[in-house]
This record gives sequence, C-alpha cells and structure tokens, in this order.
Amino acid sequence: MWPNISGAPFLLTGFPGLEAIHHWISIPFFAVYVSVFLGNGTLLYLIKDDHSLHGPMYYFLAMLAGTDLTVTLTTMPTVMGVLWLNHREMSHGACFSQAYIIHSLSIVESGILLAMAYDRFIAIRIPLRYNSILTNSRVIKIGLGVLLRGFLSLVPPILALYWFPYCRSHVLSHAFCLHQDVMKLACADITFNRLYPVILVALTFFLDALIIVFSYILILKTVMGIASGEEQAKALNTCVSHISCVLVFYITVIGLTFIHRFGKHAPHVVHITMSYVYFLFPPFMNPIIYSIKTKQIQKSIVRLFSGHSRA
Repeated sequence: MWPNISGAPFLLTGFPGLEAIHHWISIPFFAVYVSVFLGNGTLLYLIKDDHSLHGPMYYFLAMLAGTDLTVTLTTMPTVMGVLWLNHREMSHGACFSQAYIIHSLSIVESGILLAMAYDRFIAIRIPLRYNSILTNSRVIKIGLGVLLRGFLSLVPPILALYWFPYCRSHVLSHAFCLHQDVMKLACADITFNRLYPVILVALTFFLDALIIVFSYILILKTVMGIASGEEQAKALNTCVSHISCVLVFYITVIGLTFIHRFGKHAPHVVHITMSYVYFLFPPFMNPIIYSIKTKQIQKSIVRLFSGHSRA
C-alpha cells in the first residue's frame, strides 16, 4: 500500500530505458521544434504583413498557425527539460494547467479545420456571396466560438483533477501532462473523468470530421457540375491544402486512439513516440503544406526573401 504522498510533485518520463541517449534524442526534437516555430511564425508574419493575404481563408490559416505555435510552446519546455537536463519534477498546478491547454487546443484545432471547411464550402458553392457571408466580424465570431468551445469544454474534467487525492505512484508516462495519464494516478472514483472525454471526443473531433466529410461531398458535387475541366481543377486546387491538413490531423488522432485502445501489447516506446507524432507532426506539416500548395503564400514568401515591396 502506497503512503499518502498526495502533495508530492509528478515525475515526467522521457524514453524509458533510453535515458543514456536522451541528449541524442533531443537533437531531432529540437530541430522539429525550431522548424515549427519558423514555419508557423513565418505564416503568421506573412498573413499580417501582406495585404493580398487579408481574407477569410488566410485568417483561419493564421488561427491554425497560432494554435500550433501555442501547443508547441506548451509542450516544449517540459520535453526539452527532460531530454536535456533530466528535469522530471512538475507541480500539480503546473501539470493540470499544461494538460488543460494541450487538450483544449486539440479541440480548438479541430474546430478551426471545420471553420476552414466552411470557408471552402462557401467559396465554391456560393462564390458570389462569399465576401458578404464571411465578413471580418463573422470570421472573428467563428474564431471566438471555436476558442470558447475548446477551453470551456475541458474545464469539468481538469477541475476534477484538482480535487483528487494522489496516493499512488506519481510517475507519468510522458514528458508532458495529459488528462488520461494523470487521472490514472488518482485514488478516487474517476468514472466521470473516464466517460466525459469519450462523450467530448464524439461531440467535437468525431462530429467535426463528419461535417467536414459532408461539406466536401457537397463541394465535389458542385465541382463536378462545372463544365470546364480547367475550372474544375482550379476549384479543387484551392481545397487541396485544407484536405491535406485535415488528413494529417485526423490520421494522427486515429493513430493515437488505436494505439491507446488496441496496442496494449505494443512496446511502451511505441505509445510514447505516437503521442509525440500527434503533438508535433501537424504543427510541423501545416506550414509546409500551405507553402507548397498555395500560390499566394508562395508569392508572399518570394517577396519576403527577395525584399520586394508588399502587395
């Protein structure tokens, strides 16, 4: 029986059994973190600075880049602290706050991808009304709605963590705090904390994904009705970046879910690696996808590095 060590700090974990090479593992992590900051930071700077990027599609992209940057800034200090300095201790308050931000922003990201699908839906289904429907004030309202949905929906399970006593092992399985990880260490009835996230995932990630799929079915229907093959390709091309980001996000979500649910016998390092892929792959890929597939952003990047005047 564990003594009541409720107030003791939680202990973060890097890659168990590989502690001797943590400093080597830190090199690719640091490279990815720097790439995420550069990629998303550049996107935000371009959207702010280039008047040709002042439109609903790019405002939603800026929200996505801002979310990716914040998630990365939230996990980076503890991950690099464990890998570089073997700094494992984390107070309860800091741990719960980190979990709250991480999970809230995952729901925010899903909501932004849904808003971006709505933007493409309006642009292709009713292009003549695009500017009158997606006004700046409406874009701000959608952004605030997505933000509030993410941050308010996570309050109940995270608040419950503050009330639980922790008298078991205080060792967490990652180098950052996750709700599902912390709740397992509680010496209390965690039924609510087990059920609430399942319902929340169904009403956010799952529902968002269904609406995105449905909106693209309608978009495809509209595109197929366009007579010119060239116009069809042009219309679909504006959606390619968004579809790619949606796939990157949801494939990592599904991958992580499958590993947690069905990978009980998979090596622990697989679970840990998959959670890092989930938190680092979308923020790493999103700026690359938009830079490769969006001509307007390509032009803006060329202008930025060639020192030409803005549009």
